[in-house]
Amino acid sequence: RPPAPAALNPWDVMLCVSGTAIACENALVVAIICYSPALRTPMFVLVGSLATADLLAGLGLILNFVFQYVIRSETVSLLTVGFLVASFAASVSSLLAITVDRYLSLYNALTYYSERTVLCIHTMLAGAWGVSLCLGLLPVLGWNCLHDRAACSVVRPLTKSNVTLLSASFFLIFLIMLHLYIEICKIVCRHAHQIALQQHFLTASHYVATKKGVSTLAIILGTFGASWLPFAIYCVVGDPDYPSVYTYATLLPATYNSMINPIIYAYRNQEIQRSMWVLFCGCFQAKVSFRSRSPSDV
Repeated sequence: RPPAPAALNPWDVMLCVSGTAIACENALVVAIICYSPALRTPMFVLVGSLATADLLAGLGLILNFVFQYVIRSETVSLLTVGFLVASFAASVSSLLAITVDRYLSLYNALTYYSERTVLCIHTMLAGAWGVSLCLGLLPVLGWNCLHDRAACSVVRPLTKSNVTLLSASFFLIFLIMLHLYIEICKIVCRHAHQIALQQHFLTASHYVATKKGVSTLAIILGTFGASWLPFAIYCVVGDPDYPSVYTYATLLPATYNSMINPIIYAYRNQEIQRSMWVLFCGCFQAKVSFRSRSPSDV
């Protein structure tokens, strides 16, 4: 007799809904970047990498729901978990690459628009996706607890050592991003001070722009930390015998980061807004001048 269908878990439904929203949002960003030849700068390559990773993560959440309630197989579950690990790792790595790009655009402003920068961006992306793929393959290649339930973590079928490695990698990336954003704030404040010395006073517009830039950086880092830190910490301190609701309650906010990323890094950009109008209307006649934005525009 075929196995009885599993009872529908509301948390799984919420993860599936979250994955659907993530996939739709980021699919639009990927379509806009691919459709618009003007969006080929290193900054938009990084945004496209982030959107692609988040799109795959959203599809992974949907597939995980389908395979959990339609095709109940340990092998398929293992493949889905590996796919999710690789996708979310690529998303976090792309965020780190965007942070490094923003720092370089301010620190080396004179040499930023050069072939060396393009090579650096492509190298960072290749390394980020390569490491993410390896992390996703680890459970598929045998680093799982399918045959040793005592080694399971709060995220089955990942082992405790596996989730510890993933959490340690996240903490390292978070600390690097925190350090880089602090350096970016210092550079922004230093530039504002130099402008004030040249003009003999700090105008209100410069003060507002500096305050807005620092506030935006705080929002970006705060959103990233608030989304992922609870889940990363719980993966280290949690026990597989704890109620699964704790895992769901920390994992669901982590998925919201992939839902917020397109709003922060894509939809706020004026060039992407213009390309969106062109994509949907086809007859857009710009009456408003769009200013080209650099990675340092935060």
